[in-house]
Amino acid sequence: MSAHRTPEEIRKSLKHPVVDGDGHWIEYPPVFAERIRKAVGNLGADGFLQAQRRIPDSLKLTPAERAARHMGMEAFWGRQSTNTVDRATAMMPRMLYERMDELGLDFGVIYPTSGLSIHRIADEAARRAVIRGFNIVTFDFFKGLEDRLTPVAVIPVHTPDEAIKELEFVVKQLGAKVCMFGSGIRRPLQQARGADPDVARLAQGFDQLGLDSHYDYDPLWQKCRELGIAPTFHTGGRSYGERNSPTNFTFNHIGHFAAAQHAVAKALFLGGVTRRFPDLRFAFLEGGVGWGCQLFCDLIEHWERRGAKGLQNMDPAKLDRNRLRELVGQYGYGDIAAELDKRDGWPLKEEDALTGGVPLDDYHFCKISQKQDWIDLFATPYYFGCEADDRLNAVAFGKLMPLGARINALFSSDIGHFDVVDMRDPLPEAYELVEEGHLTEGDFSDFVFGNAVRLWGTQNPRFFEGTRVAKEAAALLKRDTPARAAA
Repeated sequence: MSAHRTPEEIRKSLKHPVVDGDGHWIEYPPVFAERIRKAVGNLGADGFLQAQRRIPDSLKLTPAERAARHMGMEAFWGRQSTNTVDRATAMMPRMLYERMDELGLDFGVIYPTSGLSIHRIADEAARRAVIRGFNIVTFDFFKGLEDRLTPVAVIPVHTPDEAIKELEFVVKQLGAKVCMFGSGIRRPLQQARGADPDVARLAQGFDQLGLDSHYDYDPLWQKCRELGIAPTFHTGGRSYGERNSPTNFTFNHIGHFAAAQHAVAKALFLGGVTRRFPDLRFAFLEGGVGWGCQLFCDLIEHWERRGAKGLQNMDPAKLDRNRLRELVGQYGYGDIAAELDKRDGWPLKEEDALTGGVPLDDYHFCKISQKQDWIDLFATPYYFGCEADDRLNAVAFGKLMPLGARINALFSSDIGHFDVVDMRDPLPEAYELVEEGHLTEGDFSDFVFGNAVRLWGTQNPRFFEGTRVAKEAAALLKRDTPARAAA
């Protein structure tokens, strides 16, 4: 901290509040489980404890045993130990509330730790019980702190019906304003039924809730619209696929959040969800904004080549076979010429006839007809959670994005997790980009305040009522209204 001003000093110099879009608290499982037991019974409590054993059970195996079972190395020593005050702060919401000024934060959206993966519990009855109990206990811990902290509810999405039921409960009964939706839902292959558990674990697909989903999730997005909820995703992607080293956690961890969010962001976009629900906002957390900027560019570049118009350049019927044959003969490739003659000039006629039985335009759900569509369907509705020390945060505010777009970077401290050695670091680390000239003060205002207000306040205009930032948030939303109406 010696190289920085303190968080308090930086906060006092700002003309706007600071909203943490993704902090974390650390639930204490022995106590948390017993509270779940009181709330929903043994199925929820025991299922919660079983879910917490996944990592320690993996660490009990030798590297050779993990390799034989294709299991990835998990995080050992994943909790802060040298900084006892921060460890205690992460465990107790009231202590976090008390330290907010010290951390330079006005308001915080607090995501779970033990709850990050419970939406992936395979057994439906256990999953529903665990998540219902988890949400009830979580909101009880944060009761009375609502003016500065809002906890996040967990929403299981194995089916739209399951998601809608929990969404209605947490919003109407618990007062939830932020919800963490599962994604990458594992759909086991039917052929793997009855197989060894390790084989079955690897024989599965992943449903990303948009393109090619097993269910129609539009009723869920409609319910989000009705309840004023902006879906946020905090799904991990380590310990399967290509992030499955049995010996090296860092290999598995780097990029895993970005990879998981990349999949659901693509599926929602290419599945036409942002076209059908243009007023919904979505957030993809803890992967940074660098991948979001690249995805924006990649989607545009692929559309230019694989969209309906661009794909016409690849139509095999447009190949001038006679001219091709002349050129081959001109340059003396007799063997190629002989093969072309056998095929009436078609280089690979058998393959050219194959299109897979799908619409030829990969973007047909998006209905893109003008440049503004890219802003409306991606740059406006998507928000990307960025840790404070990520140097690529500046890219979202630069001049490299096509169409003059600004990608919505969301300040996300990640306090409570091992990434943050000292909870006083995130705000000064984020402000370094201003001190070094990579962000303007206006950019920084959007990063740590404006984008959070637009994400949650656009979806729910009353989101910030009764909070420490209510006045400033209302003023920003009022200023944005004419711009949105004009657009």
